[in-house]
Amino acid sequence: MKKLISAQIAGNILLISMALLIIFHILILLKVVPSDIIWGGQITDTSTSLATLETISLLVTLVFTIIIAAKMGYIQAARFKKAIDIGVWVIFAYLILNTIGNLASGAAAENLFFAPVTLVLAFFALRLAIEK
Repeated sequence: MKKLISAQIAGNILLISMALLIIFHILILLKVVPSDIIWGGQITDTSTSLATLETISLLVTLVFTIIIAAKMGYIQAARFKKAIDIGVWVIFAYLILNTIGNLASGAAAENLFFAPVTLVLAFFALRLAIEK
Protein backbone atom coordinates (compact mmCIF):
# COMPACT_ATOMS: atom_id res chain seq x y z
CA MET A 1 0.00 0.00 0.00
CA LYS A 2 2.90 2.33 0.72
CA LYS A 3 3.83 2.19 -2.95
CA LEU A 4 0.34 3.12 -4.14
CA ILE A 5 0.21 6.53 -2.47
CA SER A 6 2.47 8.47 -0.14
CA ALA A 7 1.35 9.31 3.37
CA GLN A 8 1.90 12.98 2.54
CA ILE A 9 -0.55 12.91 -0.37
CA ALA A 10 -3.07 10.79 1.57
CA GLY A 11 -2.94 13.17 4.53
CA ASN A 12 -3.28 16.26 2.38
CA ILE A 13 -6.27 14.79 0.55
CA LEU A 14 -7.83 13.94 3.91
CA LEU A 15 -7.27 17.50 5.16
CA ILE A 16 -8.81 19.01 2.03
CA SER A 17 -11.74 16.60 2.32
CA MET A 18 -12.26 17.49 5.98
CA ALA A 19 -12.24 21.20 5.10
CA LEU A 20 -14.87 20.57 2.42
CA LEU A 21 -16.90 18.51 4.88
CA ILE A 22 -16.79 21.36 7.41
CA ILE A 23 -18.14 23.70 4.73
CA PHE A 24 -20.81 21.12 3.84
CA HIS A 25 -21.98 20.86 7.48
CA ILE A 26 -22.12 24.64 7.77
CA LEU A 27 -24.17 24.86 4.56
CA ILE A 28 -26.60 22.29 5.96
CA LEU A 29 -26.90 24.24 9.21
CA LEU A 30 -27.56 27.40 7.18
CA LYS A 31 -30.16 25.44 5.15
CA VAL A 32 -28.36 26.12 1.88
CA VAL A 33 -28.02 22.36 1.26
CA PRO A 34 -31.23 20.33 1.66
CA SER A 35 -31.27 18.04 4.67
CA ASP A 36 -32.98 15.15 2.86
CA ILE A 37 -29.66 14.04 1.32
CA ILE A 38 -28.11 13.30 4.72
CA TRP A 39 -28.94 11.13 7.73
CA GLY A 40 -30.71 8.67 5.46
CA GLY A 41 -33.32 11.31 4.66
CA GLN A 42 -34.83 10.67 8.10
CA ILE A 43 -34.29 14.15 9.56
CA THR A 44 -36.35 17.08 8.32
CA ASP A 45 -34.83 20.53 8.12
CA THR A 46 -37.44 21.88 10.55
CA SER A 47 -36.29 19.48 13.24
CA THR A 48 -34.15 20.67 16.11
CA SER A 49 -32.45 17.29 16.01
CA LEU A 50 -30.97 18.25 12.63
CA ALA A 51 -29.15 21.17 14.21
CA THR A 52 -27.96 18.95 17.06
CA LEU A 53 -26.76 16.15 14.78
CA GLU A 54 -25.06 18.54 12.36
CA THR A 55 -23.34 20.41 15.19
CA ILE A 56 -22.00 17.13 16.55
CA SER A 57 -20.89 16.13 13.06
CA LEU A 58 -19.15 19.46 12.65
CA LEU A 59 -17.31 19.07 15.96
CA VAL A 60 -16.25 15.49 15.14
CA THR A 61 -14.98 16.65 11.75
CA LEU A 62 -12.99 19.44 13.43
CA VAL A 63 -11.41 16.95 15.86
CA PHE A 64 -10.57 14.61 12.95
CA THR A 65 -8.99 17.54 11.11
CA ILE A 66 -6.80 18.37 14.11
CA ILE A 67 -5.73 14.73 14.47
CA ILE A 68 -4.82 14.47 10.78
CA ALA A 69 -2.97 17.80 10.85
CA ALA A 70 -1.02 16.64 13.90
CA LYS A 71 -0.15 13.31 12.26
CA MET A 72 1.05 15.23 9.20
CA GLY A 73 3.24 17.45 11.38
CA TYR A 74 1.31 20.64 10.60
CA ILE A 75 0.45 20.89 14.29
CA GLN A 76 3.28 20.19 16.71
CA ALA A 77 2.00 17.62 19.19
CA ALA A 78 4.92 15.27 19.81
CA ARG A 79 3.76 14.69 23.39
CA PHE A 80 0.56 13.17 22.04
CA LYS A 81 2.07 10.97 19.31
CA LYS A 82 0.50 7.77 20.66
CA ALA A 83 -2.93 9.38 21.00
CA ILE A 84 -2.64 10.84 17.50
CA ASP A 85 -1.68 7.44 16.06
CA ILE A 86 -4.69 5.87 17.77
CA GLY A 87 -6.85 8.77 16.56
CA VAL A 88 -5.95 8.09 12.92
CA TRP A 89 -7.00 4.45 13.37
CA VAL A 90 -10.27 5.69 14.91
CA ILE A 91 -10.78 7.91 11.85
CA PHE A 92 -10.20 4.89 9.59
CA ALA A 93 -12.74 2.80 11.54
CA TYR A 94 -15.24 5.67 11.55
CA LEU A 95 -14.95 6.08 7.78
CA ILE A 96 -15.46 2.35 7.22
CA LEU A 97 -18.56 2.37 9.43
CA ASN A 98 -19.75 5.54 7.71
CA THR A 99 -19.38 3.83 4.33
CA ILE A 100 -21.51 0.93 5.52
CA GLY A 101 -24.10 3.36 6.88
CA ASN A 102 -24.16 5.27 3.60
CA LEU A 103 -24.68 2.04 1.66
CA ALA A 104 -27.56 1.06 3.97
CA SER A 105 -29.16 4.48 3.71
CA GLY A 106 -32.35 5.12 1.84
CA ALA A 107 -31.05 8.41 0.44
CA ALA A 108 -29.76 8.13 -3.12
CA ALA A 109 -27.08 10.78 -2.55
CA GLU A 110 -25.62 8.74 0.29
CA ASN A 111 -25.69 5.51 -1.72
CA LEU A 112 -24.29 6.86 -4.95
CA PHE A 113 -21.99 9.68 -3.87
CA PHE A 114 -21.09 9.62 -0.19
CA ALA A 115 -20.45 5.87 0.13
CA PRO A 116 -17.71 5.77 -2.54
CA VAL A 117 -16.19 9.00 -1.23
CA THR A 118 -16.00 7.73 2.35
CA LEU A 119 -14.53 4.43 1.14
CA VAL A 120 -11.74 6.27 -0.69
CA LEU A 121 -11.16 8.49 2.34
CA ALA A 122 -10.97 5.37 4.52
CA PHE A 123 -8.24 4.07 2.22
CA PHE A 124 -6.34 7.34 2.67
CA ALA A 125 -6.82 7.19 6.45
CA LEU A 126 -5.46 3.62 6.45
CA ARG A 127 -2.45 4.79 4.48
CA LEU A 128 -1.84 7.55 7.00
CA ALA A 129 -2.40 5.19 9.94
CA ILE A 130 0.28 2.73 8.83
CA GLU A 131 2.84 5.52 8.48
CA LYS A 132 5.34 5.66 11.31
